[in-house]
Amino acid sequence: MSFPITLALATFCCIIMSAFVDAQSGGFSINLVHRDSEGSPFYNPKETPARLVGYAGRRSIGRVSRSISNPSDPDAQLTANNGEYLVNISLGTPPFPIVAIADTGSDIIWTQCKPCTKRLFDPKSSSSYRTVSCSSNACNSLQSEGSSCSSDGSVCEYQVSYGDQSHTQGDVAAETLTLESKTGNPVALPKTVIGCGHDNAGTFSPKGSGIVGLGGGPASLVSQLGSSIGGKFSYCMVPYAAAKPTSTMNFGTNAVVSGNGVLSTPLISDPSQPTFYFLQLEAVSVGSKKIAFQGSSIGGSGNIIIDSGTTLTLVPTDFFSQLSDAVETQVTGGTKTSDPEGFFSLCYVPDSSLKLPPVTAHFKGADVVLTSDNIFIQVNDKVVCLAFYANDQLSIYGNVAQQNFLIGYDLPKQTLSFKPTDCTNT
Repeated sequence: MSFPITLALATFCCIIMSAFVDAQSGGFSINLVHRDSEGSPFYNPKETPARLVGYAGRRSIGRVSRSISNPSDPDAQLTANNGEYLVNISLGTPPFPIVAIADTGSDIIWTQCKPCTKRLFDPKSSSSYRTVSCSSNACNSLQSEGSSCSSDGSVCEYQVSYGDQSHTQGDVAAETLTLESKTGNPVALPKTVIGCGHDNAGTFSPKGSGIVGLGGGPASLVSQLGSSIGGKFSYCMVPYAAAKPTSTMNFGTNAVVSGNGVLSTPLISDPSQPTFYFLQLEAVSVGSKKIAFQGSSIGGSGNIIIDSGTTLTLVPTDFFSQLSDAVETQVTGGTKTSDPEGFFSLCYVPDSSLKLPPVTAHFKGADVVLTSDNIFIQVNDKVVCLAFYANDQLSIYGNVAQQNFLIGYDLPKQTLSFKPTDCTNT
């Protein structure tokens, strides 16, 4: 899902009852599923890999629009969705199942609701659904996100527009959100603040009817969970072509990243954009060639956002040219070719003779060695392309570069940790 243009999703009251999470011994885990895998409701065997990768790449660019326009202890399973990873949740009493995008680049939790015409969540069928009044603290804190009042002044409303021209608008409400814990014991989170969208248009599908925002603003699931998870969450993303489509998202004590091979770098916050998790990327090495990274000028000392919902890694044009040239110069064997969809600029036929140079991302205090699967993305059986893209608006460390790493966020310590991991075994 692309970043919203009209909203910088942030600022909410944290009203979830922490006792429900504490009952899980301080942590829980849920499943993540890749959107284009066989375990996803979006799976379409008729779509070609090249077209799916092209879709995801274009959405990567679309996400930037919102960011520039608005400087503003559970375990769960993730599924990837055309470059996005999905999580199964339920809303209401009785629980209504929903497949939503897990997105560290946005805050608000929202779903498509009736009276939309599709089979969607119906707030009238839930005994725990309550709209939020315009005079509430929750609504007042949403003013920076474009909140408004209904025509009769009684209900707080939200509106979000995205860079791909999609939009959602509806009521702000408090509702019970249930996560499907991997232990088999559902984690119920009453009075979670959500958006109930009554007017949704664009690229949304009834198969995946919302977003679970995991950003740094108070509206996100992470912030609403608050001290009950100790400000910790982690995820491990399986590669797009993995035989096992699901991996894990962890919260609280389950989210601690430790052991051999862990590398940590500072998480940097920008008060003008509280949603985003900024990092400081100092350089990228291709073989023995080290290329200094300037990155985005926003984000204080941070120069790149880490984002689970963007497929490609977006970097400034000058840096991309140097990186692409360095990779091309040091690749041996193989045959250079063109992207079938015309989107990527550096592609090869992945035959047995192709040898790629080692690539290392030098974050402050953490030299993260990338694998070939982090550097190149397979667009079909005969073509792989460099999974970086030139963009001068905002730099984003995308989810291809994060695959097969356990990525841990420790918000109180303001650190982000990387641990090389076979995510199909989590």
